Amino acid sequence: MFGRGRGHLALGTSKRYAHVVDARMDERILRQIAESGPLQNLTAEELELDRMALAVDPFPKPVRARVRFGNTPVQVNAVAVRWTTQAVGVEFTIGGKTYRCWVWRGAVTDRDD
Repeated sequence: MFGRGRGHLALGTSKRYAHVVDARMDERILRQIAESGPLQNLTAEELELDRMALAVDPFPKPVRARVRFGNTPVQVNAVAVRWTTQAVGVEFTIGGKTYRCWVWRGAVTDRDD
């Protein structure tokens, strides 16, 4: 049986280029989500930058970050450009547009590139 589940390709698709098709589909979905609502950001009260030390990295680290556009959460490939003990400032690009926001530290994981 031919299925469309994990590890199965539909007839006429190429295993060699499946990852390219997947990446394009992921990008298209991310663009639709990004257009569905504003990028959410931690508030100044949550960040407490007036009393927390802020670190800025000259060599941003690749990360996976959970962000929210409107009410829709999504995971994105990003770079961590700054942080406090509780939050991380991330930067990422969707459809050629660069986004920046603050997220809680627990919403970020390391990414190997």
